[in-house]
Amino acid sequence: MPHILVAGKLHPAGMALLESAEGITFDYVEEVSEPSYRPLIGKADALVLRTQPLSAPTISEGERLKVVSRHGVGYDAVDLPSLNARGIALTIVGDVNSVSVAEHALMLILSAAKRVLRGDRAVRAPAEWGWRNRLEAEEISGKRLLIIGFGRIGRHLARMAGGFGMAIRAYDPYLQAQGWPEGQVDPVDDLFNGLRWADVVSVNIPKAEQPIIGAVELAAMKPGAILVNTARGGVVDEKALVEALKSGHLGAAGLDVFDDEPPSQDNPLLSFDQVVLSPHIAGLTRECGERMAVASVQNVLDYFSGDIDSRLVVNATELQRH
Repeated sequence: MPHILVAGKLHPAGMALLESAEGITFDYVEEVSEPSYRPLIGKADALVLRTQPLSAPTISEGERLKVVSRHGVGYDAVDLPSLNARGIALTIVGDVNSVSVAEHALMLILSAAKRVLRGDRAVRAPAEWGWRNRLEAEEISGKRLLIIGFGRIGRHLARMAGGFGMAIRAYDPYLQAQGWPEGQVDPVDDLFNGLRWADVVSVNIPKAEQPIIGAVELAAMKPGAILVNTARGGVVDEKALVEALKSGHLGAAGLDVFDDEPPSQDNPLLSFDQVVLSPHIAGLTRECGERMAVASVQNVLDYFSGDIDSRLVVNATELQRH
């Protein structure tokens, strides 16, 4: 009888699926931290994991562990080499949050363009009412949007932004090498050409060893341009971003992700009122939370029944070697 450890608060729909499954037992730890679930890892055959880390020492204590199911699509905080060394599968939930993230990216674009924080303050502080006459708010209709990363999220964002009359291009050399999808969005061969062309840049790619947007890339953007990041902290160089905002070269920004989460209260990004911030929440809508919970539990059940979709197994190739 497989024993499942659920680490982190799960939507009731996911728990209901777990409770109705036959032939399993489970532990449930609502706190989202590695120390909170680590004492229970030793008796777990499977781990359903929210956003907290899964380190090599914790993996070493999971003597019975066979599968880790991420409640999401990213796995930056999971020590994948340690899982590979043990032949432990790592699964993700697939396409359940792309619409939510795309909507959030568009919200940040609109909020940054409209300088929504300054507008809000102008109402709450009557002395600021005259801010409206500075005409700082911008339209996005007719503006140029560069989407960096043209996977499912990027394509949903393009569809939504197209409804606002934006001109859209995308940069994704990996996808371009595989075959560009049909549609109205043209690829950009060179990132710097795309940055110089765009009024708004939205980053939607996985984290790599180096930021894709650093000081040189920011300098290539149009004066007054807007940058939005709903991907991962570290994809945009935060120090370079702060300098671009301080100098006024970058007009505004919208950020859902940070190098350190939560960011420290002395992080300079918190001081800019032309920057809209959110707590890594792009994929955490009520509807998406339900879908992720159900999918992450279902992946565990499918793994033990032998019905797991191999496309959802991150390290499927590595597992074939065991």
